[in-house]
Amino acid sequence: MAREECKAMLDALNKTTACYHHLVLTVGGSADSQNLREELQKTRQKAQELAVATCARLTAALRDRGLVAEERSEFERLWVALSGCLDLLEADMRRALELGTAFPLHAPRRPLVHTGVAGGSAGVAARALSTRSLRHEAESDFDVTDLRELEREILQVGEMIHNMEMKVNVPRWTVQARQAAGAELLSSASAGASSAGAVSVQERSGPCDPNKALAATVFSAVLLAAVALAVCVAKLS
Repeated sequence: MAREECKAMLDALNKTTACYHHLVLTVGGSADSQNLREELQKTRQKAQELAVATCARLTAALRDRGLVAEERSEFERLWVALSGCLDLLEADMRRALELGTAFPLHAPRRPLVHTGVAGGSAGVAARALSTRSLRHEAESDFDVTDLRELEREILQVGEMIHNMEMKVNVPRWTVQARQAAGAELLSSASAGASSAGAVSVQERSGPCDPNKALAATVFSAVLLAAVALAVCVAKLS
């Protein structure tokens, strides 16, 4: 039960981390928005919660001295997978911090532009203080606060990775994979090649197109005439 539970938690962490990775790639692009930044915040926090729970579960399992060799090997594979997942999460969080700093949601304040609006300064200020301005202020505060939280969470993930290495000594090079590297890609590629081969065989085995046969015959006749003409010119010269 413990092994299946750890697998399920790690699978959820992998999916959340992959989702976060794809979201980070859109920061600074045309799809960047307040909603994207909020979704990034929720996703990375969920990933950290899953990582903490999975790490605690695997640590307790690997510290059990009553584990048989087969179960220990399986838990060590899960441990290495968790470590790699955290490395990717930390790298994506650092990338999100760099992109978020380089592409803030709102440009810095600029001096007021004279648009010809007449009236006292108090009246102009009152009209400028609209709901939209207040929302802009709130969104700007979120942007700054989120980047500060992201910096703190990056340090927490790095500390988690360090604590993992200190609590349980599982060198990555000692863990053997169950299948060769890229086995899933090779299987999908071979499946695609077999389907393409079946289509090509079916096309070749189909009835011949009369138009294509006529075109091939005309081309062959023209080619022979050109060769005969070239031979005649060579003999006359």
